[in-house]
This record gives sequence, C-alpha cells and structure tokens, in this order.
Amino acid sequence: MAKKKLTDIEKLIKETKLPELNYGTQNSVSYSQYSVYRRCPHQWYLQYIKNLAPYQASIHTVFGTAMHETLQHYFEIMYNQSGAAADRVEIVEYFKERFRTIYKEEYNKNRNKYFSSRNMRLLGIEMPLMVGLTKNIYLKGYIDLVLYDETLDKVIIYDIKTSRSGWNDKKKKDESVISQILLYKEFFAKQYKLDVDKIDVQYFIVKRKVWENEDYVIPRIQIWAPASGKIKRKQIMTHFEEFLSEAFHEDGVYRTHEQMKNVSKDNCTWCPFNNKPDLCDKNIPQKKFFEVA
Repeated sequence: MAKKKLTDIEKLIKETKLPELNYGTQNSVSYSQYSVYRRCPHQWYLQYIKNLAPYQASIHTVFGTAMHETLQHYFEIMYNQSGAAADRVEIVEYFKERFRTIYKEEYNKNRNKYFSSRNMRLLGIEMPLMVGLTKNIYLKGYIDLVLYDETLDKVIIYDIKTSRSGWNDKKKKDESVISQILLYKEFFAKQYKLDVDKIDVQYFIVKRKVWENEDYVIPRIQIWAPASGKIKRKQIMTHFEEFLSEAFHEDGVYRTHEQMKNVSKDNCTWCPFNNKPDLCDKNIPQKKFFEVA
C-alpha cells in the first residue's frame, strides 16, 4: 500500500523538538503526582517527599496495563497498515503474553463501531508531552492515543481506562478524573502551538466485567467525552497552578514541609497509608482541597 503524503499537522509534530530536562536544575511533574496532591496533600507529601509508598501491582493494574498495550498495538497496525491487517492479528495471543484471557471477537465487533481509518491519521501512541510550566518545572506525560480527522480538521485525544463495569455519573463528575484529559488537551495545544478548540478529548473505557443479559447486549466498550470548553479548562488550570505553588518553590525545588490532610471515606479507603497511624493519624490539621462550587 502506497504511503500517504504527510498532512501539515503530521509534519508539525515530526519537526517539533521537545525540550530535554536538565535534572540537575529542573524538575518535572506528572498528572499522577498532581492527582495524588489533589486527593490529599498529606498523601502526596508521604509519597513524593518522604518516598514511603512503593508501587504495588494488583490484578487490576496488570489487567489495565495489558489492555493498554494490546489496544495500542492494534491501533498502530490499523492506522499504519489497515483495519483488515489489524483484524488478522492474533490479538488473543498478544494479550496472553501479558495476561491470561481476552476475546478476539470484542476487537472485531468494536473496531468498526468506535474507530474508522477513513480520513483518519494516527498522530501518535504513548505520545510524549514535555511542556514548560515555569522556568524550572515541566509537565511530563504520555497520551495513550492521538488521531487526526482530516475531514473535520480535528485532533482527537483518547485516554484509555479500564473499569470493573464502566463509569457511572459520580465517576464522570469527579474532577480528579476528568482533569487529566483536560490538562492534556491544554498542554498538547501549547506544545504544538495549535488552536485548542480544534482538539477533542474522549475516554475509551474498557469494562473488565460485562453482566450477561438475555434481553439486550451490554457493550464492553464505553466512550465518553467530558465537557472541555474554555470555562472548564480554566477551572482545571487554576487548580493545577495552585498545586504548583503549594508543592514547589519558585526555583522548581519541592516544598518539603508536611502538607495538610484531606480526610474522607473515598480518599482514605484506597490510600496506601490507610491503617498506618504512625504516618497518618487522620487528625487535624485537615483541608478540603480544590472544592468546586
């Protein structure tokens, strides 16, 4: 198959050289770090300043990583070769290298429903972000999947998530969840000097469990596009800048003082320091961080 001529945006991305971090004088921050601080500044302090929370794999994180890699592998073949070539991939065997079970028919029946290679270009998988926030602090991240719709002249940023049974309304209203993709939209536009209004964002949610129902078919895939207009992005950026000012000095060095606690059932249940009173006794001082009116 003849290679397609590069579009202007593909040329732009190819020609853009990302800055290299000088770890001696500069620091980087990831969305994960911001997310922890947003949940509870004290957890962030214990995890990132005191280095007391090693990563612990679970069956869910293993499944999520395997699903990410499998979908990204499939999309890479689909957009760089063809949908037919992607459908011929022994996707079950590919997934088994990382996990035990996955069903090939899920990919075959969902590929045409949610993704099309017609007039679409693959801009990147695990696409890097390295954007200056201050003189010595950079945002560092990787976007799961980025496509370009030639017909609409739109960039589409996808964030792949795995979930037990999909996202409910409470999950979709959780600011700490949707802020990730909105930050990626903002900084992707800044990195490549693009019109931010020409960037759409979507969550591609893969359910680990699909309940059987005789009356109708329950899809394994859930696509959700959060509101990402100017007002919502400004709100998220304000929160992000508050995090930067409270977690770092102006020269980019971490503030090492003990941070306030944000005690709640949701925050504490999944905290790695829960039931460790020597590290967090859940007593004052406390703070409700980033309350949204």
